[in-house]
Amino acid sequence: MTTVPPEPGTPGRGALRALLPALTAHRAMIARTCGAALLEQGSLVALVTLAAHTVGAAVVDGHTPSATTVAALVGLVLVRVVTTWREMDLSHDLAYRVLASLRVRIFDGLARSAPARVAGRRSGDLAATAMADVESLEFFYAHTTAQLLASGAVFGTGTVVLAGLEPWLPAVVLPVAALLAAAPFADARVRAEQGARTRAATARLSADTVETVDGLRELLAFGRLADRRRRLARRGREVGEAQGAEARREALTASVRDLLIVAAVLGVVAAAAHSAAAGRLHGAWTPAAMALALAVLGPVAESARSVSQAVSLRAAAGRVDAALRAPALAPPPDSPHRLPAGPLDLRLRGVTFDYGGAPVLKGVELTVRAGETLALVGVSGAGKSTCAHLIARFWDPTHGAVQLVPADGDPVDIRRLADAELRGAVALVGQDTPLFHGTLADNLRLVAPDADDQLLAETARRCGVDRIAPLDTPVAERGATLSGGQRARIALARALLVRPRVLVLDESTAHLDNEGDAELAAALRHEIRATLVIAHRPATIRRADRVAVLEAGRVVEEGTWEHLAAYPDSALNRVLVTTPAP
Repeated sequence: MTTVPPEPGTPGRGALRALLPALTAHRAMIARTCGAALLEQGSLVALVTLAAHTVGAAVVDGHTPSATTVAALVGLVLVRVVTTWREMDLSHDLAYRVLASLRVRIFDGLARSAPARVAGRRSGDLAATAMADVESLEFFYAHTTAQLLASGAVFGTGTVVLAGLEPWLPAVVLPVAALLAAAPFADARVRAEQGARTRAATARLSADTVETVDGLRELLAFGRLADRRRRLARRGREVGEAQGAEARREALTASVRDLLIVAAVLGVVAAAAHSAAAGRLHGAWTPAAMALALAVLGPVAESARSVSQAVSLRAAAGRVDAALRAPALAPPPDSPHRLPAGPLDLRLRGVTFDYGGAPVLKGVELTVRAGETLALVGVSGAGKSTCAHLIARFWDPTHGAVQLVPADGDPVDIRRLADAELRGAVALVGQDTPLFHGTLADNLRLVAPDADDQLLAETARRCGVDRIAPLDTPVAERGATLSGGQRARIALARALLVRPRVLVLDESTAHLDNEGDAELAAALRHEIRATLVIAHRPATIRRADRVAVLEAGRVVEEGTWEHLAAYPDSALNRVLVTTPAP
């Protein structure tokens, strides 16, 4: 099941502000970045002002620049060069450190809220949030915060100096600066909506691209590649149109800023000329005052441009913030409980659960004893996989409890267990087997990184993984070069490597033939554990010690295969008739 990202609306106004706390872990680097930005902007203002005064003194008074003045100009040029490089280096170093931290926190948020927030979302859309959205925030962290602080300081200081030279000059500069500062907020809503459309279009393109690459063999086999290429071309045009609209808006905004600067130039020239004619401003200081007035507006205009572009990132910031704040569907316990050593029974007591609508499970009562295999059967949609997900604690029951029962001790609700404790005791093997880049051994060791080579080789042999290829053989992304049956063997071996005391198999052998299914069943007999098998194949169900039939969210029948199959009108036979074996 996939879902199309929703049509964008106006992102929350606080989306960017909510990401500012990510900077708190880098206070020292922020201070250095702000200092470099302040020196970079301040040196430019000082350089322009001193150069203008030097020219004014040479033209009006006929004074040749002194060696000190020349040295000061050269020094300011060098300071400008060094601080510009240093500010860029520090700001981007800071930005990429923050982005690295955000990516890890986004992964934690997705893991914390999976599978509810991940189910139904396309992998390309998730990748767009984890990678593209985060990457787009580089501009916000590298070019906004430090620049705004430095621009404010330079403008404030420069305005004070201007007021000392000629009180009328600040009267010209301040209104223009106010308009420049207000301009980004005047069209903030439009810019935010355009940014949201761009992010949504990019996410759709990313999702379609990932799905096209993953399904390339099927597209070729069924002759649908041309249709898919047209779809990707359409998605590309959507991204281009959205980005073009943003570019046109930025060009219009830049034109407004330029007009304001031109107005400031005219106003400063008129005010300076009037002051010089009235004798309030010495001729040599006239060009210096004009240069200073315009120089302090430069950082303000640049900051306005940065804020304007940052507003368009509100949608990306909102998606990132939502991932960071994703609630835990299975919150950790305040005081984790430790499980005693030894076998465990699995028990579902009055378990009721829904996905936000009608109940899927309705008071399920089920017990799997240590050393026993229970087959849970039912038609599609009866709630079998939901039971498996609750046992693995992907969700928590609405009512009731999933318990692990030691041989000597009280039942333990799995909600009282730390995640590591639960994963060490309970293993879930699903029908889909995620495999990653690396060798077969690397993929097996995902659940047990410290497993020794002997245990790894023995587990691989028991599950027939050693017959697929040597353990040092590289595996393609998602196991694309392996068959479904081979991936099933790897998945079971990976689960057995942690020696779980409760094992849940959710259609994990559906891709195997009867012989392979029987082999894996034999591999499970080496250790005493409670095993819950969700299956449709009669041979798999027959091998179980007991069978429970789930119907409309309830266990309606329970017993041995021989007992239940003997009655033609039993719920088990109804399931076998309506659900053909794979």
